[in-house]
Amino acid sequence: MIATGALVTGVIAGCASKNQVPSIGYAVDAVPATYNGGSAAGVANGSAALFSRVLTGFFYTGPDGQQVSDTDAGTANEVAGESQTIRYRLNRDGVYSDGVPTSCDDLVLEWAARSGRFTKPGPGGPVPLFDAGSTAGYSDIEHVECQPGSKDATVVFRPDHHVLNWKSLFTAGDLMPSHIAAKAAGVPNLVAAVQSGDQAALDRLAQFWNTGWNLKSGDVNADLLPSSGPYRIDSYSDSDGLVLVKNEKWWGGKPATPRIVVWPKNADLQKKVSDNSVEVVDVGAGSVKDLGLGGFVVNQQPGRGAEQLVLATTGVFGSADVRRAFALCVPRQALFDSLGHPGYDSPSGLGSGTLNSRTVQADSVYYSAITSPADKYRTGDASGAQRALAAAGAPNPTVRIGYRAPDDRRARTVAMIADACKGAGVTVVDAGAPDFDPTALGAGKVDAILGGTAAAVGPAGSITGIEATAALRTGQGVNFGHFGNGRYDAISDQLAADDNSISVLSLDTEAENLLWNEMPSIPLFNTPRTIAFGKGLENGVASPTAAGAGWNMDRWVLRR
Repeated sequence: MIATGALVTGVIAGCASKNQVPSIGYAVDAVPATYNGGSAAGVANGSAALFSRVLTGFFYTGPDGQQVSDTDAGTANEVAGESQTIRYRLNRDGVYSDGVPTSCDDLVLEWAARSGRFTKPGPGGPVPLFDAGSTAGYSDIEHVECQPGSKDATVVFRPDHHVLNWKSLFTAGDLMPSHIAAKAAGVPNLVAAVQSGDQAALDRLAQFWNTGWNLKSGDVNADLLPSSGPYRIDSYSDSDGLVLVKNEKWWGGKPATPRIVVWPKNADLQKKVSDNSVEVVDVGAGSVKDLGLGGFVVNQQPGRGAEQLVLATTGVFGSADVRRAFALCVPRQALFDSLGHPGYDSPSGLGSGTLNSRTVQADSVYYSAITSPADKYRTGDASGAQRALAAAGAPNPTVRIGYRAPDDRRARTVAMIADACKGAGVTVVDAGAPDFDPTALGAGKVDAILGGTAAAVGPAGSITGIEATAALRTGQGVNFGHFGNGRYDAISDQLAADDNSISVLSLDTEAENLLWNEMPSIPLFNTPRTIAFGKGLENGVASPTAAGAGWNMDRWVLRR
């Protein structure tokens, strides 16, 4: 059930005499690369902003970045036990759009894919079978009790593990239809295969989970994409957009508008807005050149995502000395002043200045106490950077910065960095491309990614910040720079389980000192978002988070 009590911003109420329009256009700078929101590709491309009301879960990300219970999908309650135990009960009426009931098998598949437990041999040792974005929380689960086909599941965590953010597990956009994966992989009993560790069956399941839900314009097999929410995918093409239509088998409140046409990052969003194909806009502020929003109610606000440079840990940036030297010439304050707060001046918290932490939110009570290591890297020091590069034995390096183009703000960001670092002998190359993929960083095709939290293209971030932490943890799918530090991993594990304020302050302080010394990434500012609602659009609620403005799209009404 989607909450209705949230603060509504940018709403224009229609008159009762006007007619409701049966279709609404939604422009958002996510990329429909995959239906699978829990995969690394799903996180980086923003699947949550596209499919949170197509694939429901026990919780969804609300407009302030908080986790909100969705009782239409089911209930989740912590119960007494020797170990931390959560009892999940799927809605008895829950059924996918293809007629197959939702079941605890879906939770078993999600845990198998996200736990990191199932591996295969790799050149440097075991590697995960499943290309999960993050194993956070799931890796702490000892087992999932499930009778195949049942609506009930009991999740038992490891005896020595406690997960504070368990409400970030089995959520909207991530909980996939297990019956589709099982059929495609030829696994008649998915639960038994996972519980017994059947390597051959798991390998086939992983192959499908990793790529079987990939989306390609003009070539979408709707049979593989059943919905558990108020909308289902009807079609996807460059010419007609991603078309979501009412799911006739949805058991909850019927969507107020039967059809939503999503125009993603790879569409000409400026043209779609100008030709009146769009009534809701959620894009990075300044990212779409000449975006005309006359007649819209426009919200310019800081997002919970972190605009940042994710650095490689090989090649030119194989040494932390070189990474720190490059960071010295990056003009973080000037970037914030010019690009980081368009249309607003926040006195404190999100969007109030340069972002000085990779993992702690700017409105956290701990933020100001832990971010002093960032001061050295605020204004840009070309001569200091040049000396540091020479001392590191890497004078006059070339740094290729990749991002998903077109993006006017990110192009300007790269240009400002290039200009500021020229005096340090650094040649900065704009490697933005329409088909840019963050895996290019690990492949050595670029030296840095300019993007949001976990290299996200568009909407990103939440209060829990799980993706931000995972993006720096050894071996995680969204750790595109392949940074690894055992002490940081240990700190992140402790923070996931300990909410004692003294411990949190101490651990966060240690983490910041470590990360500014190792420099796996360079935080710039909270990614500014432009969220706009057209004339006659009701129930639009701005959400500068990973879920985007579409978090409650099933409540949208357009009257003209």
